[in-house]
Amino acid sequence: MADEVVLLDFWASPFGMRVRIALAEKGINYEYKEEDLRNKSPLLLQSNPVHKKIPVLIHNGKPIAESLIAVQYIDEVWNDASPLLPSDPYQRAQARFWADYVDKKIYEIGRNIIWKKNEEREAAKKEFIDCLKLLEEQLGDKTYFGGDKLGYVDIALVPFYTWFKGYETLGNFNIESECPKLIAWAKRCLQKESVSKSLHDQDKIYEFIVEIRKKLGIE
Repeated sequence: MADEVVLLDFWASPFGMRVRIALAEKGINYEYKEEDLRNKSPLLLQSNPVHKKIPVLIHNGKPIAESLIAVQYIDEVWNDASPLLPSDPYQRAQARFWADYVDKKIYEIGRNIIWKKNEEREAAKKEFIDCLKLLEEQLGDKTYFGGDKLGYVDIALVPFYTWFKGYETLGNFNIESECPKLIAWAKRCLQKESVSKSLHDQDKIYEFIVEIRKKLGIE
């Protein structure tokens, strides 16, 4: 019996993009269901009753919520090709640490750049650059965070590259001048079809941010 794989998602979500990359890396066919986040489907509410958020991966009727957990699940279930997490327990623990760091820092601080004003935005901008520089140190001279192949930390971080234009434009700063190695890494990731087909254009994401800010009355 063939696997039935469904992804409940929203096009602009960096978290959804993670799951899309992982599925593409493994060559898994799946049904994509776009969610209206203002009018969430009964399937989403039933599949993720705790957080009621996308993405949700549904495998043979069983829902898996939270993007990093879904990526780990994909790696464990379809383990015959393109491993995403290292086989070494210590390296695997480190990869999980840095992916968690991306969740706790890059996403949260990026939100403050987009939605906050004046002093709060300036503070967020400085903290954001500091966090990216720390990640750049972790990358070092490696091709990807995991070494020579795209892996778990790359998948956790690269979707936020699509939001960089929004951060830069609204925060009035340039990420490439501060973190050139990180931008070079992101461009390497985009050379992979699994990444380029899973991520949306920065201009489209920026237009989405502007539209939401207008609706919220943020200028």
